[in-house]
Amino acid sequence: MSALARWSFRHRLLVVGIWATVLVAIAVPYATLGTRYSDVFSLPGTESSKAQARLQASEPRQAGDSDQIVVHVRRDGSIRDAAVRQKVTSMLDRVAALPSVASVTSMYSPAGVPRISSDGRTAYATVTFDAQADRIPAADVTRVIDTAQTARDADLQVELGGQAVSSAAEGETQSTEAIGLVAAGIILFVVFGSLLGMLLPLLVAIAALGAGLMAVGLTSHVMTLGGDAPTVAALIGLGVGIDYALFIVTRYRTGLQTGLAPEQAAVRALDTSGRAVVFAGLTVVTALLGLLVLRIGPLSAMGISAATAVLATVIAAVTLLPALLGLFGGRLLNRRQRRAATTRDPGTGHPSLNPQPHGTARSRGRWAEQVERHRTLFALVALLVVTVLSLPVLSLRLGTSDAGNDPKGTTTRAAYDLLAQGFGPGSNGPLVLVAQLSAPSDAPALNRLVSAVRGTPGVASATAGPPAATTGLSVIDVVPTGAPQDEATSTLITHLRKDVVPAAARGSGLTVYVGGTTAASGALAGLLAGKLPLFLGVIVGLGCLLLMVAFRSVLVPLTAAVMNLLASAASFGAVVAVFQWGWGSELLGLGKAGPVEAELPVIMLAILFGLSMDYQVFLVSRMHEEWEHTRDNHRAIRIGQAETGRLINAAALIMICVFTAFVFGGQRVIAEYGVGLAAAVAIDAFVLRTVLVPSLMHLLGRANWWLPAWLERILPRMSIEGAPSREPVPVVPVPARAARAERTAGRHHTVATSVGRPAVVPSPARPEQPLRQDGTPRAPKSVAVAYLWWFFLGLFGMHHFYLGRTGRGLLHLCTLGICGLGWLADALTLPHQVRSANASLALQDVAPWADATAGPALNDPVH
Repeated sequence: MSALARWSFRHRLLVVGIWATVLVAIAVPYATLGTRYSDVFSLPGTESSKAQARLQASEPRQAGDSDQIVVHVRRDGSIRDAAVRQKVTSMLDRVAALPSVASVTSMYSPAGVPRISSDGRTAYATVTFDAQADRIPAADVTRVIDTAQTARDADLQVELGGQAVSSAAEGETQSTEAIGLVAAGIILFVVFGSLLGMLLPLLVAIAALGAGLMAVGLTSHVMTLGGDAPTVAALIGLGVGIDYALFIVTRYRTGLQTGLAPEQAAVRALDTSGRAVVFAGLTVVTALLGLLVLRIGPLSAMGISAATAVLATVIAAVTLLPALLGLFGGRLLNRRQRRAATTRDPGTGHPSLNPQPHGTARSRGRWAEQVERHRTLFALVALLVVTVLSLPVLSLRLGTSDAGNDPKGTTTRAAYDLLAQGFGPGSNGPLVLVAQLSAPSDAPALNRLVSAVRGTPGVASATAGPPAATTGLSVIDVVPTGAPQDEATSTLITHLRKDVVPAAARGSGLTVYVGGTTAASGALAGLLAGKLPLFLGVIVGLGCLLLMVAFRSVLVPLTAAVMNLLASAASFGAVVAVFQWGWGSELLGLGKAGPVEAELPVIMLAILFGLSMDYQVFLVSRMHEEWEHTRDNHRAIRIGQAETGRLINAAALIMICVFTAFVFGGQRVIAEYGVGLAAAVAIDAFVLRTVLVPSLMHLLGRANWWLPAWLERILPRMSIEGAPSREPVPVVPVPARAARAERTAGRHHTVATSVGRPAVVPSPARPEQPLRQDGTPRAPKSVAVAYLWWFFLGLFGMHHFYLGRTGRGLLHLCTLGICGLGWLADALTLPHQVRSANASLALQDVAPWADATAGPALNDPVH
């Protein structure tokens, strides 16, 4: 990491130029090709998907999106009045002639009699488009809305509802990322007290986010990405991008304040905080890619898009950021801080006089001491707070929001309310029974089915269309008595599938599928609930393994996993309270209460596990560093909490501001993510990592750092914080006799460092680490890093396999074969390659020492 930081710092203009070139290279095809986001949500194998596929194959015109134009007479009168009928009929004729409109079924047609309410004041016409909602041009839907609303006047209310209309309305929502950026800038300015210090993390985050989102947009041409994918990617990418830059810039400023030159400060920042950023970023990416185990296309694609944005922020943090540090140099400090830095000894980086501790540092130290002193009480109070906040999650109900949850004043919400008042709440979510007749003799079974459905409790009406002459397909529209989001409607769907339909079709060749939007939503909720344990096991297991490798401990990863689950439960509790119970949802412009989106738990768990690992890494890495030097558990926890608490809290405030900004964008689904993530970060940073984690680690004592010997041997070694941030001690050559005596006693000896702590120094006659030409230690090559490259090589091969499978050419399959052979070979030879490289590297650097000591050693009587 230090080599990359030094190269980026010294070639800063080149690095900035490379980033500018990459952004332009991505922007040109992005502007030319645009995006192909699609909200088609297919669940292969489910009954609702089979119903849609059968309808699409047999009656493609009926398979297009159907929306409603709802008309309501405000004063005394009726929809059947001649003046109202003339105005509405003229408007419907104009709508039928618009592009993308396949047909319009009027309430005045013979088949439209049930479309007029019993009091005659409300009616609706059905507009059937020639495609599904996500494939209809937004401009065509807007024309339909504008044309229909021309019939409005003081006595006639005209509203529109349906999936296509809702999608067009969502496209008009305002982006709120700027609000989060402004709030983050204010916090950064308060933390740094410098305008450049405030701007630098924002610049890095914006550059990374731009590259990531454009890459996601281009990816939508080769795989199915939902319309929410870029927003979720921006949500997570912007938050972690600013935070990662904040951690590195803070370490860089600390180096400048201790008297280091800008290049030395940048190298040290990247070699310490930069390593932690890379590790934390990879944990977030791993958690997001855990969505692939669900094998649900849109959710997997959302995980890939969010992981792409996070990966872009990590790359920017370790390349673009050190280059910008080289451009700005010491100007990231304000004048007072620069004057204080000039009083420090440039040789050691320490002040000539001991300064008084900063007020915030003193308060953090006192808080850490209080947590240590009252650790049992603090742990119990923190657990009580998290438990209370998690209680609402016990009533969590998954589903899909509809127009009834839209904000007041929108045309979709008004249409939903009018239909519910005039025809019952079930009219907003009718079920579709697709019946396939195998022969004309199945007609009696179809009639039995319609009669049985009509007599089923919870069904308001059931209307069957005549079987198609060519395909034998009949569509039965079933209107439940309950709203689409009611539990009674879900129970009705299950009852129809398991009891009513099999009984009516028994003894015939009739095949019936229960479909519709409401049925598909229930199928998604059930599918995700069944796969949630597997998903949790994967991300918890991978997270524990990564932390075990990093901190050489068993309890630290297990504690982190428990903390992540607690934070997730509390955040789900906040989501349930706001969106399912309706606490303040109308005030926030998010509509009335309703179920929580079915896909929210798995996506939020992936994001939250990644973000929680970030804070765990930054907190425990400092504790682990202190533990390695002192072997004093209480001191390590106290110092780690005191030195990282302020930084973690500042980073959490930035994330909270960024996530909260997305709440005001007008999209209920994105607002659920914003509220849940903001609540989780607040609980994680200000309750768990500040109180509960230190308290538990104090209670566990030295057991925090226990690792079985057999596990110690097989785990690869990985350094998160790099070399300790202490000044190097000059190595003085010693005679061969002393060197030999030292080898007899052990491979290392200790010397006093500039801060008075023992530090391990390599023996000059037998160096622990190879040295570069400038005398600094050269890190041995790591098997873990080699396997990381191996992993990305595998991803590259799988990418080409996907392109080849989708008909992109045999060239991609050939590339897959080459990558696959290299991948399999490397899997077996990587450890041997790494050991050989380290051995040859050590021999090259040991040679000078051997030349200097060979004579006396060979003449020694011992030999």
